[in-house]
Parts: sequence; C-alpha cells; structure tokens
Amino acid sequence: MFTGLVEEIGRVTAVEPSGDGIRLTIHAPRSVADAAHGDSIAVSGVCLTVVARDVDGFTADVMRQTLDMSTLADVSVDRLVNLERATAAGGRLGGHIVQGHIDGTGTVLEVRPGDQWRVIRVAIPQHLAPLIVDKGSIAMDGVSLTVSAVSEPADSEPWFEVSLIPETLEATTFDTLQPGSPVNLETDILARHVQRLLAFPPAAPAAPTEGGSQ
Repeated sequence: MFTGLVEEIGRVTAVEPSGDGIRLTIHAPRSVADAAHGDSIAVSGVCLTVVARDVDGFTADVMRQTLDMSTLADVSVDRLVNLERATAAGGRLGGHIVQGHIDGTGTVLEVRPGDQWRVIRVAIPQHLAPLIVDKGSIAMDGVSLTVSAVSEPADSEPWFEVSLIPETLEATTFDTLQPGSPVNLETDILARHVQRLLAFPPAAPAAPTEGGSQ
C-alpha cells in the first residue's frame, strides 16, 4: 500500500524485452536506500516489485496487462517517473490509500497557470467518471491529489481538474505536463467498493435457523 506522496523523481536507464512484458531499470538512489529484493515501489502510480538493486537504483518486471493499462506501454530511456516506497505500518497517512493498481489512463486537456498554483484538466474514460467526485481523492501518476472540479454526469466527454501548488510541481514530474500528455489514474478504493456493491441486487434476509431466536 502507498499514500500517494512522492519520495523521489527517478529516471529510466534501461528498457529490455522480457517475455510479453518488459524489464525496467530506474535510477533511484533514495528509493533503494533501504529496499530489498521483493519490495514494492510505485513507479508513476504502478506498483512494481524489485527484482534486483544496487546503490543507484533498481530493476523491475512489468507484465503485459500492466503495460496495457498504464503509460508504461511507451516508456523509454530517460523518462522521469514519480517514485514512492510502500508505506510502513504505523507511518503517517499523509495522502490517501493508494494501491498502485491503475484503473486506466487519462489525457491532459488543459494546463492553466495561476499566481500560486497550476490547474490541470484531464480527460477520463467514461467508466471512471462515476468514481471521481469533487473534493474527493485521486492518484494521478502516483500522486495523491484532491479533485477541484468535475464534469457533469450527462457530459459525453468527462473530465476532472486538480490544482497543483508549487511544492507539488517541484516534487513530481507534473511540471512537464502539457495538453496531450497521458497520465496514470487510480480512483479511490472506497468508491470502487461502493460501485461494486451497488451492482448486486439486495440480498434476501437469512432464514432463521431451527431453534434460533425469532
């Protein structure tokens, strides 16, 4: 589990074929300071497992399903990525509960600069729209953000907006976002659970057992 608070901006140093997936090597000296084989590190929101490490970085395998669901499908050497180690039990939950399981990708529609912040509008797939609410949480490229505006339910081309303060722009890869940039999206796990529960008809009351209280 992660919290969506980026600890380091890493840089991809190698991309190699691995079966129907790829093997990534990432320069990330801070992230591997206490990492071991088998540990989890979120790479721009995608939970990956460390299969090798040295003092400068780590290597992880990315399977085909993950490539199909995320922006790692077109990853290349020198790409900058947001990194976060798995949260420690008993640590502070500074962001929100992030699993590192991408729901899909969005596309930046607009970047509006302000005096103290930058507003990013992102187009989203129709099936994700019900899971994103105004003032709710969303993980974008692994960063825990608060939604500042959403499209209307009737809109055929749904979107949401986030407002980024200078600290967020400096600590993440978001300073490079521009219209057309793809981003990984993970919606709030509570919203996904509610949507799943509502998909089932109400359960009938259990019949009392013989000898049980009425």
